[in-house]
Amino acid sequence: MKNYLNRVAVAALTLGVATTAAAEEWNVSLWGAPRAFTEHVEKLAELVSEKTGGEFTLNISYGGLSNNRENLDGISIGAFEMAQFCAGYHRDKNPSITVLELPFLGVSTLEQEIELSMAVYQHPATVADLARWNATLLMPSPLPQYNIVGVGDAPAALSDFDGLSVRATGGIGAAMETVGAVPTSMSASEVRQAMDSGVVKAVAFAPHAHMSFGTIENATWWTENLNPGTVNCPVVVNTDALDGLSDEHREALLGSVEESLDHYVANYNGATMDAWGPALAERDIEVVSFSDAEIAAFKEAAAAPAAAAWIEQNTAAGLPAQELYDLVTGMIAGDS
Repeated sequence: MKNYLNRVAVAALTLGVATTAAAEEWNVSLWGAPRAFTEHVEKLAELVSEKTGGEFTLNISYGGLSNNRENLDGISIGAFEMAQFCAGYHRDKNPSITVLELPFLGVSTLEQEIELSMAVYQHPATVADLARWNATLLMPSPLPQYNIVGVGDAPAALSDFDGLSVRATGGIGAAMETVGAVPTSMSASEVRQAMDSGVVKAVAFAPHAHMSFGTIENATWWTENLNPGTVNCPVVVNTDALDGLSDEHREALLGSVEESLDHYVANYNGATMDAWGPALAERDIEVVSFSDAEIAAFKEAAAAPAAAAWIEQNTAAGLPAQELYDLVTGMIAGDS
């Protein structure tokens, strides 16, 4: 009996060790604070923990692990297992996905943005591009068309942007240059201070970011229908860490992406956009709307030249740039 009990004790101890070894915790590098932009990551963490009985957890950090411009670098060296970044922060590091940041692509919904992003993410050239950083693209952070909040006199025409310093990254910055604006690229967390100090007079953001980063607190105007484009901000994982997961944990992670994105879209289209109009009204921010003719002229000046330059530059860098561009524009045309 004593020997039997000893064997039971050893078996229980072994089982305990096995259970502990199976438990996994990933560190996730985000920035700012929990907001609409991070809802899918928060939901993913919740789902993964639920599906694995708490054996696989995502430990989300808002700025405690890395600077947001260095999240891809951190992924590459395994400093953390998951991160979010924006393509426009370092176009040279992820040129393949910057096709999604070209101005005036004509994307109209968050659902369409997800569809386009996932198609580009799964393209072999994109997979190889991110593999240079030991990174696997997991899911996008779909954002609506950007518009501009500014201080001072509201622009009455697009010509009033001439000489105006605007925080605008990627293709949006290139588009703003065509109307004489002076685009400046900086991370979202730097924007409020730059605006308060006069380094920039206007900021291009999606509605959630204007609210989250306080750009509307001192703003006097907002462009309602400029819609020059958006940015692409994927969530990536360290490829080695992904490959090292058990089948159960990998399925819990990958199998929760769609539900996490559905939650994100519902939240953005609901609570976030419901709060946007009242936030402007409470601060007496003037809503600026440009004529159809001005928007058409802006698109004509910005869209084709930006696309041609992107294709030329990235073809020279070894990417199948025309193929990626045709993939995106073809899908948009098919949806229209």
